[in-house]
Amino acid sequence: MLAVAVLMLGLLTRADYGAALDAAIARHLTWPDGAGPAPLIAFMQAISWIGGGTPRWVLVGLIAAAVRFWGGRRPALAIVAAVLFANIASSLLKAAFDRPRPDLIAHLDHVSSASYPSGHATSAAALYLTLALLAPVQWRRATWTLAVLMIGFTGLSRIMLGVHWPSDIVGGILLGAAFALTAAWWAQPERAGLA
Repeated sequence: MLAVAVLMLGLLTRADYGAALDAAIARHLTWPDGAGPAPLIAFMQAISWIGGGTPRWVLVGLIAAAVRFWGGRRPALAIVAAVLFANIASSLLKAAFDRPRPDLIAHLDHVSSASYPSGHATSAAALYLTLALLAPVQWRRATWTLAVLMIGFTGLSRIMLGVHWPSDIVGGILLGAAFALTAAWWAQPERAGLA
């Protein structure tokens, strides 16, 4: 159902349905010419940096290694697979929908692909939701808190830096969640002994 929602939202964005709402939300979260508080912009750039490129894969490797230590091989593989396949799906959907990036402000981060769905939001949802779903009982509150914060800050950063529309973020979170749920389901047999 989440995958269908991603496709439907993508089709709606291509038809410019909801474009006015997207623009209104984005305008409230950006500053003309990027003239916002420098520390806040730097913080949002740091969050985006963590969620993309090489830092993303270093983080995935570190989290998978930690999960391997307390959860076993299958949950660790589930985390890597969720992020890897979610990123592949995001790239394919970007190429298919080919949605232009926002042009409300000068981009405060480097971008080189289409806008929908957000790859950063997809990765964050796939990584942190899989971690939260697989965490042992004693760590669930902490991992769910981490998931909500990192997914929220990642999505917010992409809008505030002027490189994504809000609907790109929603689509990315839905896509990442679909892969997280699939990965957690796949890892479930080994997790049963950890709960």
